[in-house]
Parts: sequence; C-alpha cells; structure tokens
Amino acid sequence: MSDIKALTQSVYGEMSQDGDIDTIVDTYFAEDFIEHEEIPGLEETGRDIPKVMFRMMRGAIPDMSAEIELLIAEGDKVMAYGAFVGTHSGEFMGVPASGQAVRIPFADILQWRDGKIAGHWGVSDMSSMFAGGA
Repeated sequence: MSDIKALTQSVYGEMSQDGDIDTIVDTYFAEDFIEHEEIPGLEETGRDIPKVMFRMMRGAIPDMSAEIELLIAEGDKVMAYGAFVGTHSGEFMGVPASGQAVRIPFADILQWRDGKIAGHWGVSDMSSMFAGGA
C-alpha cells in the first residue's frame, strides 16, 4: 500500500491551488467514491459531490488553503484535522461575500483503496462564513 498520509497531504495541497478541480477529483477519487457526510442542499452523488463542494468553496474563498494540523493513519483510513482558511470574497450557499478572513475547521476521515479515495466521512464548522469573519 502506498503512503496514504502522503496522498492525503497531496489532495489537500492540490485542492488549495488553482488546479482544475475535475482533474484533481478524477485523479484522487475512486469512480465508485461514497460520500458518507450529509450535505444539505446537494443532490449530487459520488465524485460529483467533492467537485461541486470545492468549486463552491473556491468561488467563495479564491485564496483558500488547507492547514492540516493532524493526520492519523490506521489501516486503509486517514483522519485529517485542520482548517480551510482564506478571504470570503464570493457568495457561498446564499451567504454574500464579507471580505473577511475565514477559518473553517474540519475533521475528515478518508478511506483509501488502490491509491484513490473510496469513501469520506467528515464534519466542518461553517460558522465563520455565516458570522462574517474568523
């Protein structure tokens, strides 16, 4: 098995850059990817979920970067704890741009299979977006 912690760092790193989201998701997410987190308002399934979510996040926070504070690997899973940070410069899920710095903490569990993410469980705290600042 390849180093799933290094792969996890790569995914978050690439999502924090200006690369093509479809290409990033198609590269790192299995075709039969399963999202276990319930995301209100999204009807998409499979790999379309991370594509839509990261497009929305990048649209709202163009300078977004992921700050990973903790990675723990066990078996085929990696738990990542950190935050997405940046400037709220665009609308996000009905919340108008505030121009404020935001910090969106998250805890994710990624299940890896053959070098691809097969499943995701997670929680994130979007309160800084709705409060208008970090």
